Amino acid sequence: MSTQDDDVPLDQTMNARPDELQAVSPLIRRIVADNGGPYTFTGTCTYVVGHGSVAVIDPGPDDPRHRDALLTGLSGETIAHILVTHTHRDHAPGAATLAAATGAEIVGCASYRPASLNFGDMDAGDKAHDVAYRPDRVLQDGHRVAGVGYDLFAVATPGHAANHLAFALPQEEALFSGDHVMAWSTTVVAPPDGSMRAYMASLDKLRARADAVYWPGHGGPVLNPQRFVRGLIHHRRHRETAILQRLKAGDHRIETLVERLYAGLAPALKGAAAMSVLAHLQDMAERGLVMATGAPPLKASYVPV
Repeated sequence: MSTQDDDVPLDQTMNARPDELQAVSPLIRRIVADNGGPYTFTGTCTYVVGHGSVAVIDPGPDDPRHRDALLTGLSGETIAHILVTHTHRDHAPGAATLAAATGAEIVGCASYRPASLNFGDMDAGDKAHDVAYRPDRVLQDGHRVAGVGYDLFAVATPGHAANHLAFALPQEEALFSGDHVMAWSTTVVAPPDGSMRAYMASLDKLRARADAVYWPGHGGPVLNPQRFVRGLIHHRRHRETAILQRLKAGDHRIETLVERLYAGLAPALKGAAAMSVLAHLQDMAERGLVMATGAPPLKASYVPV
């Protein structure tokens, strides 16, 4: 879901063709799945790290064309590790079939755990995840995957998804940021699995790092990432202030807040906007700024405290 706020200068250029393996740096190659859409931009970016014996990050959807294009592009090389940032269906399902074809181990994020909150007819959040994903090894914050000529370190970044990881490549001062930070769009934070409080804490964590470039799960690289992350933090705080102002003006329902705050938003993105507003409201409620009455959360009324 995109924004045009000046504090988040988005880059919606992308020169990669679907299912074509391209070198983007000395150690990194990228192949984009042909699953473009309003939430995936031109498609999921699958990354290959190293040469000869390689790691694959986010094999994407369970698409035989994407898998076969990746294997063809890596003909003569060995996939040693398959890393997964999070279990959304545009990132994780391809891991199992790629592992079956290559014998590589699946490492990375933990399996998806359904949230216990009552969301009424909005429990479809489970459907966004690959519930069959089972890693051979779960990485925790700081865990290392050692390769030939490269190292990848897990950086826990919950928020967009509770099990979200990024992966740092110190040899190039690079970070594979998954869906946590993307150059083409702001990130959807959809409760109950997504958490605005966790997302903001993860942004603060990344801002304190010294990475020179991010390679995200969709779209092109994030250059000058510390400045970009500061802009994202400012954008979210501005959105929180705007929500509070609308609540004080009498707009107490999420659907009304979306209409007021996202003027001109494409209908296909209104559901995502509603979930992000809900994520803000839940964070604000935990901090004692607002109070909810009624259930389920998307249909509740929210008032400032």
